[in-house]
Amino acid sequence: MARWTAFPYAGEYQFDARSVQRHWSRLHRGDAEPLPEDPRLLEGWALFHSGEFQKAMETGLQLGLSGLTLAHKSACIYATYLEKKERARLELYQDVVQRAEAHAAQDPDNPNAHYWHAYALGRYSQGISVAKALAQGLGTRVKTSLERTIELQPRHADAHVALGAFHAEVIDKVGALIGSMTYGARKEVGLTLFQEALRINLESALAMVEYAHALLMLEGDQRLQDATRLFRQAAAFAPLDAAERLDVEMARAELKP
Repeated sequence: MARWTAFPYAGEYQFDARSVQRHWSRLHRGDAEPLPEDPRLLEGWALFHSGEFQKAMETGLQLGLSGLTLAHKSACIYATYLEKKERARLELYQDVVQRAEAHAAQDPDNPNAHYWHAYALGRYSQGISVAKALAQGLGTRVKTSLERTIELQPRHADAHVALGAFHAEVIDKVGALIGSMTYGARKEVGLTLFQEALRINLESALAMVEYAHALLMLEGDQRLQDATRLFRQAAAFAPLDAAERLDVEMARAELKP
């Protein structure tokens, strides 16, 4: 496996198994992942939260079924924020889609097996163009997996964010009428999902950034002031770990002229 691009703020977030355990509820408020008992898995999550995404993914894969969520998340966060080559990024998403499908087949009641399947498939769809992905039926698969995630874990804030983004992007690409009739996408449902995500996890820069994007897609310049306010709030957060730092930097990039 080729060496991944290093986390650009290496050393700023240093976790071990004990500190991950201490901060678990805050670190995983977005994905509602249960606190693991296996110390090896806690060490793997410490690598993730410190920004050692490749080592975290490799650790997750070595641990088998119990480590798959760690592997999925590590690969997806790296691909989304740090991988510079489009082809490599899409291959990482495809790998996660396949692994998460197998994960869900083995552990069908695991919310994050379904969530990371949807996340990777959704990001892959964005990479090949949302319109093309919808034509291939990928949008329906994303929606189904996200709805299953929320059914299994109603407090999965990140799944609410991703499903809200699905509604917004479908409407943005095909319009409200076709989006509603063909894909079940509705503006009011999408906006409500973002509001629920922030109710569950108020300290989510990711939710604020995606909510801002959705407002601009669904309602245009008339919501520019609200979107800018959300970007500013996200940019002002003090991130607790490496993944949150990447979300905050994404928000800051939105505010640059």
